[in-house]
Amino acid sequence: MRVLLITDWMRNWGGAEWYTTAIREGLRARGHDARLLTSDVAPEARATADYLARGSTRMAAQAFLQVVNPFAAAAVRRAVGSFRPDVVHLAMIEHHLSPAVLAVLGDVPAVLTVQDYKLVCPTSWKLLPDGAVCTQPAGAVCWRGGCVGLPHWLRDRPRYRLLERGIGRLDRVLACSRTVQAELARGGIAADVLAHPVRAPGPGFRRRPAAEPVFVFLGRLSREKGLSLLLRAFAAIGPGARLRIVGRGPEGPGLERLARELGIAERVTFTGWVPPEEVERELADAWALVAPSLHSEPLGLVALEAIVRGVPVIASALGGFAETIEEGTTGLLFPNGDGPALSAAMEAVAADRAFPERGIPPEAARRAAEEHDLGRHVEALVEIYRGLTERGRRGAA
Repeated sequence: MRVLLITDWMRNWGGAEWYTTAIREGLRARGHDARLLTSDVAPEARATADYLARGSTRMAAQAFLQVVNPFAAAAVRRAVGSFRPDVVHLAMIEHHLSPAVLAVLGDVPAVLTVQDYKLVCPTSWKLLPDGAVCTQPAGAVCWRGGCVGLPHWLRDRPRYRLLERGIGRLDRVLACSRTVQAELARGGIAADVLAHPVRAPGPGFRRRPAAEPVFVFLGRLSREKGLSLLLRAFAAIGPGARLRIVGRGPEGPGLERLARELGIAERVTFTGWVPPEEVERELADAWALVAPSLHSEPLGLVALEAIVRGVPVIASALGGFAETIEEGTTGLLFPNGDGPALSAAMEAVAADRAFPERGIPPEAARRAAEEHDLGRHVEALVEIYRGLTERGRRGAA
């Protein structure tokens, strides 16, 4: 089977980039001809993709290209014409490739996997300016409530009309979680849930919890991730604990200043971004991963990466974390934005009241690994692809 995978490629390697490259390799390992088309804004994309579409990280250019990227449409048209795929599988397309790629797929069966809220939220976070979780469908409320400015909202009107029209042509939409499925439904998009895969532990990974409490955050340093909340909550727990913040993003400098102001700079380490293959090293000595997202996390892949490696997780309760964390068994959930509750959960771990064995039950880690196994996910996709191609052949008969 010939499968064309299409996705944006952001400047920082993240979950969407890992997902599409992992799917490509999983399909190839099963004898399928899978090829990847991405935007070209990152060096990793240019080194990895089979087809490239021109994109831009300049805001002035994005104002136009995010509505209609003619270079992306042309690249997809060429790839479809030369590769002649049996099925097209799309992931993230809103940032660089644009809705234009949906209009040039012709009659090739097409599937879309959705991993965030961008299709139904202009900021993609479903988070209000005051830090509360947004429960409103997208519309004029987005600029009236201050989430985006009026020029941004007006610019997005044609983009979302084109997305709506293009998604209507797709044969299947897959959501990474029940949370995303529900948000898509509120936006008028019907989707099925397919358990998202997670990176399996490497053969050399070994848990070596530190002698003193170590908490680790992994992810983008941006507002919706709740890092200011985390620093303030950490400042309230015992002095023997340490916090390691792994990632980069726009809030980085401000967070380092806040750590100094709180008097905890000596106990907090900012490591910057690490490549995916080094994430295990950051988790090996952790007593717990902390994921204090303010928004309703679409899935929380980082929590799954910790759980399958036996690391407990402390996470905000709304969204995907509640779907992947077994309360008291693989982690602790606290109300979104509740600093004292986050402090209490971290203190419980540090004081050995929670997870005194410094890990989670092996059978719980195995359950998560089996449910989110990459091979199992790829096999499910192949069945979906076959169903669509068989239906297409019957329709053409």
